[in-house]
Amino acid sequence: MKTFALLYGIVFLLVGILGFFPGLLSPPDPAHEVVVTGFHGQLLGLFPVNWIHNVVHILFGVWGLAASRSWFGARGYARAVAVIYIVLAIMGLIPALNTTFGLIPLHGNDVWLHVALAAVAAYFGWGVKPPADAHAHRTAARV
Repeated sequence: MKTFALLYGIVFLLVGILGFFPGLLSPPDPAHEVVVTGFHGQLLGLFPVNWIHNVVHILFGVWGLAASRSWFGARGYARAVAVIYIVLAIMGLIPALNTTFGLIPLHGNDVWLHVALAAVAAYFGWGVKPPADAHAHRTAARV
């Protein structure tokens, strides 16, 4: 579980940072206009991003790194990522919401990627049971 949060944290952090390299961005999809155009483009030619989107990825990355410090923190992170990313995937399918009111592009390949991220996070958030000693460590930490 902690490894899940650590890996998601690292990947989100890296993706967020990569979005600030203009050489990794191809022109944005003209069919989806956003009002926040800084660093707006297709990351690696596949995923729509802008500077706000990049910052959100960095924040999810930092959150994942922090959550990876405990089993229960990692589970909470996994559950939150699952819920948030399925909501983002649904928003990406709705034309009026697929740019988050012009602020963050959520369309195209982002939709299936968000579904995949949510599915993996849901597995870890609800499908993995805590190890036998996790409750003991949690109780000891409170004392």
